[in-house]
Amino acid sequence: MPESELKKKNPTVQDVARAASVSTATVSRALSTPDRVSVETRNRVAAAVERTGYVLNHAARNLRRRDTGTIVALVPDIGNSHFSNILQGIETVCAEHGLKVLIADTRKPSMKRSNLSEVFSKNNCDGIVILDGHFSISAIRASNPKLPPIVTAGEWSDDPAVPIAVVNNLLGADLAVSHLLDLGHTRIGHVTGLLSHKPGRDRRDGFKATLSGAGLDPSTAWIFEGDYTLGAGTRAAEAWLQLPDRPSAVFCASDRTAFGFISALSDAGVRVPHEVSVVGFDDIDIAGHFVPPLTTIHQPRRAVGERAASLLLSLLEGGPPDEGSIQLEPWLVVRKSTAPAR
Repeated sequence: MPESELKKKNPTVQDVARAASVSTATVSRALSTPDRVSVETRNRVAAAVERTGYVLNHAARNLRRRDTGTIVALVPDIGNSHFSNILQGIETVCAEHGLKVLIADTRKPSMKRSNLSEVFSKNNCDGIVILDGHFSISAIRASNPKLPPIVTAGEWSDDPAVPIAVVNNLLGADLAVSHLLDLGHTRIGHVTGLLSHKPGRDRRDGFKATLSGAGLDPSTAWIFEGDYTLGAGTRAAEAWLQLPDRPSAVFCASDRTAFGFISALSDAGVRVPHEVSVVGFDDIDIAGHFVPPLTTIHQPRRAVGERAASLLLSLLEGGPPDEGSIQLEPWLVVRKSTAPAR
């Protein structure tokens, strides 16, 4: 962008980011905590600031942030390592910018959805990161349009204006099913996640699409509806045991569901992977220590949290996020719960 064009209006942090070819979060970090970025990045940002004529307006920034210095993260299950890893990423980025993260457990009675508008209308936070997919953000915003900026982490939003940081669930399902196909399995089943949530639907749809791409009819595949829990895996195993023609491999929408599935089969004398191969999704901390160690799809959960926090910081700096929706790529981790088809 020509220098004369840059200085036609009051330059913004977005102008600096474009001129330096970095994110707005990186610009903010370089200006507020320069020791946390490389010398090369600092120099690029400094040169971009000079080119654009950008002046950091602390008063305006504090007004936009409402100067509470606090971000609220809404989490449905703090004890679940899936969410704690995302929170680590959020807290790391927020700490670099002098922001505290207040964690709110959405299962508490005080956090009923009907109370949320009141909770966040008291100027007690600068922004909100939602990790709970049960929320209708559109409904919350409709009841209180003065809510602070909102982003979601690991979940999709029913409000298209809300920035999202999420893993590519369609790709993850494709990696899981493709691995089983490569092992020679053609009778592959699926235990779904919550189909009321887009991640659960995407994992199911990815499962079907990959089967179809391999010339297999997904309409005849065994699909058991679940909800990511151990209990869903147990129930699916009980249903699998009753089948006259059982799938030789099963893709579970979460590691916890895979653990429930494998444990129930073990109790019934069925060995994994000798009699059925199992793939999970998440790669939570215990996955590599389970018996057998679980083949699964790794979610870069900490990176999801970091990107969600960066999106929120971009909003707090007074402009639109760099990207409205960020999908991070998962990858396959092969362990001992899968084997070639017999």
